[in-house]
Amino acid sequence: MSIYLGMAYTIPMKVHGLAVAIVTILLLALGTVVLWTKVLAEMESSTLTVAFLDVGQGDATYIETPSGVQVLIDGGNGSHVLRGLGQIMPWFDRSIDVVVATHPDNDHIGGLPRVFARYDIATYIESGVHDDDADQQTLLQAVSDEGITPIYAREGMSLMLEEDIYLTFLFPHTDVSAFEANTASIVSRLTFGETSFFFTGDSPRGIETFVAQRYGDALSSNVLKVGHHGSRTSTSDLFLGFLSPTHAVVSAGCDNTYGHPHREVLEALSRFDIQVLETCEHGTVIFQSDGEFVKRIR
Repeated sequence: MSIYLGMAYTIPMKVHGLAVAIVTILLLALGTVVLWTKVLAEMESSTLTVAFLDVGQGDATYIETPSGVQVLIDGGNGSHVLRGLGQIMPWFDRSIDVVVATHPDNDHIGGLPRVFARYDIATYIESGVHDDDADQQTLLQAVSDEGITPIYAREGMSLMLEEDIYLTFLFPHTDVSAFEANTASIVSRLTFGETSFFFTGDSPRGIETFVAQRYGDALSSNVLKVGHHGSRTSTSDLFLGFLSPTHAVVSAGCDNTYGHPHREVLEALSRFDIQVLETCEHGTVIFQSDGEFVKRIR
């Protein structure tokens, strides 16, 4: 947000210097009032916002609670995430409360070092699976430079973002340091009152089944971020049956070399009468929840 006062004021030469100073102060005060009125109007909200950022072939989801608590789940690759955040966050905001890296694939964490360079981050959460990949080492260095000790997500952990808003971790359930990266993906569910959003990183069907068997109907959610960008390795019928979302978001680049989203996944979502929204087609997809209903605003 920016304020441009495009009016030019000509002070008559006969006006006393003190009067000029008074007029100038009044104009500055007026500009300040206008600025902060608009700033506060932006900040005041009674809704939870969840934005699936268009980062090309990758994942990045921005969450903001009514009181302004902000969470970023994954950061895509490159600078796309900064453009996405710049479009949805106020220009004066240079902090994010929580960053979650679901797993260390480049298309999920490649952009996070840029996020750490641009924003002050309070908390960093990851799955605990590590390798020698340069992207992960760069990210871990950025985390260390901020003086942050990583937190490993584990089943049963829950972040109370504010009253009645929780980000709950359903997987991993154990140490996954030796797991394959996708298999170790963090699975989480964001709830606000009667509404919920589900995130799976690149979890394969085996992990979906594991989580479904442990939680059953408690997985029910309004919106699903489709696993692995719509790859056929994720989004099983069993999983969809328990989640029963009304909307599913596919975060993938246009004409990507992987062929995401795969036809089988789109057909499965269609069978369950789930509306599919692709970032390739719609750009950044934004939902809002008031705790009772979820609506798409973009």
